[in-house]
Amino acid sequence: MLKYVGYPPVKHCSYAATDNGMNHLQVQAFVMVLSLVFVLSANYNSTFYLHTLGYFMTQNQKSELVLKLQQQIDSVDGISFAEFMEQALYHPEYGYYTTARNRIGKKGDFFTSSSVHSCFGKLIARQLEQMWQLLGQGRFIIAEQGAGEGHLCLDILDALAKKSPEFYACLEYRLIELSPDNRQRQEDLLQQHLAAGRISWCELDDLRGMEGCFISNELVDAFPVHLIEKHAGELQEIYVVNKGDGFGEELRPLSTNLIKEYFQRVGIEPGEGNRCEVNLAACDWMQQVAIVLERGFVLTVDYGYLAEELYAPYRHAGTLLCYHQHQTNEDPYREVGCQDITAHIDFTTLQKIGRQQNLDVFYFGQQHQFLMGLGFLEMLIEMESLETDPNKAQALRMNLKTLILPEGGMGESFKVLIQGKNVATPELLCSKRIRDISMPAGAF
Repeated sequence: MLKYVGYPPVKHCSYAATDNGMNHLQVQAFVMVLSLVFVLSANYNSTFYLHTLGYFMTQNQKSELVLKLQQQIDSVDGISFAEFMEQALYHPEYGYYTTARNRIGKKGDFFTSSSVHSCFGKLIARQLEQMWQLLGQGRFIIAEQGAGEGHLCLDILDALAKKSPEFYACLEYRLIELSPDNRQRQEDLLQQHLAAGRISWCELDDLRGMEGCFISNELVDAFPVHLIEKHAGELQEIYVVNKGDGFGEELRPLSTNLIKEYFQRVGIEPGEGNRCEVNLAACDWMQQVAIVLERGFVLTVDYGYLAEELYAPYRHAGTLLCYHQHQTNEDPYREVGCQDITAHIDFTTLQKIGRQQNLDVFYFGQQHQFLMGLGFLEMLIEMESLETDPNKAQALRMNLKTLILPEGGMGESFKVLIQGKNVATPELLCSKRIRDISMPAGAF
């Protein structure tokens, strides 16, 4: 899942040149102009930056998970960090994602793009409608894995029911959800569309032969990762061991040759003395998604980099971060089962694995480019014109600023990858270059 906690939670690097026809200085200048819309008269002490407290596991539940992990570690003399992370997040009884808790929003641990504002889902709905048209306007499956509480699903279906009833009548929205808590929240939130027969739940393998679009929004960053360090030219892996009442780390030989194959595939290794993450689960997931998709698209939204930047020599400590009560930390061994653990994803690997399974890359860019191409600015102006309360209009600007602006928001850290299978090379709506977007009259 994603993470936005009211300030940049990720380690930003210099703004890279983009492939949208503008260099980085032009993009920054454009963003400065956009900023005027959002921040004139804005109060930077807005409630969006509140440090909020959410529901968390009882100390007893936490201790149970720690005890089970310590017993598992004792029995095998240490486990890989990937195994530790999997238990901390997905243990059937005590995992962060499987137990009942508030994870998203003011009462949780972080915000997601879809929880910031419905605009995010409405814009994605525009892209989905074009995909439906490209596939012939017949039966169309939208599959979403790891949908959280269901906000993106709701916003997409609300938008399509209102703006494109013909498409709405043709679609099936299939949710893949392993968390019983999230499944219940989704059912509660999506009652209207459930009643309309548009929504159902399934397993990933049930989608074999699907035609449509497979969506994931901040899913892959929460897959368990292997922690790797390079010393004396050799790759070594972090193992978790018991240490006192808690946990410690030991460097050991790699747990699997798949890690070496991973780096051979992307053509780069971490620098000497550096730590990094390897997401082998993402490789398996990408392959499985490609297999079930017969014809259509895969839309992946997450924070991450291409391998060249993710494993660059200057990135000494990797990208692993934890989220708890709208605060970030780099210690996965505290609040075990009560905090989220994530790592930036490697978009190079997703593209390479996809190509091996006949998935072509149709789009890759930063979230602000993606949303602007789909009409973000026009939607903002329209929504603001309908808001008569100046305070609410300002709050709207501040919320939407989070989605689009690179500095202090999600616009640069988050990337969007669209792949396709058995589809002629399309010109997607989202690929519209920023320099070709006209400013509505009176916008500035």
